[in-house]
Amino acid sequence: MDFSTQPVLQVDNATIFQGVDPVLSNVSFSVEQHEFVFLIGQTGSGKSSLLKTLYADLALKSGKVDIAGFDLTKIKTSEIPFLRRKLGIIFQDFQLFNDRTVAENLDFVMKATGWKDKVKIKERMAEVLMLVGLNNASSKMPHQLSGGEQQRVVIARALLNEPSILLADEPTGNLDPSVADGIFKLFQEINKKGTAILMATHNHELLRKYPYRVLKCEDGKLLDSQTHDVSFGSSY
Repeated sequence: MDFSTQPVLQVDNATIFQGVDPVLSNVSFSVEQHEFVFLIGQTGSGKSSLLKTLYADLALKSGKVDIAGFDLTKIKTSEIPFLRRKLGIIFQDFQLFNDRTVAENLDFVMKATGWKDKVKIKERMAEVLMLVGLNNASSKMPHQLSGGEQQRVVIARALLNEPSILLADEPTGNLDPSVADGIFKLFQEINKKGTAILMATHNHELLRKYPYRVLKCEDGKLLDSQTHDVSFGSSY
């Protein structure tokens, strides 16, 4: 880990809200470049609200967050698309356009984030699909793909703009264990190439198997395995 560089994510004394209600308070942590961090906690404990705050889907009302070079206390609505170009956001429920091919799904995101050169768009699309093992899927519709393949498309979409950090909300939650394992290995490969990853998960096996740092949402607080004894048994 290179401590001479700034963390890709720095959170200081933030309060995270679900609607009008605070769900996490006094949240402070950082994620270094190239780091892999699990985010755990019971349903409703604030995991998704924290992630939504980090990609500016929920407003930061209290505290300070710097992510991928953006200060969320000062970010303007017009700057949010530029923030999201620096982040890779991966959802549990895929959020693909079902009436468009894989290529059209990726093309939509690229044009929305400022890509204009058709040759470069095609080249980058081919690169990310090859990276996730789907180089022959560009003309397929989402319904022609398995759940695992659809999640690989979502990961490819998240990688288009070479993000400095991936925020993943239960990315293996809807997948069979064997498929989930393959998706997780893909995340590890992406991480080894230098992208930081913050992954919310309920998968106990992943937590037991891989000794990555763990952040746990519990009783309105965020506990960090670097400073607390964080349990991840069946209680969540």
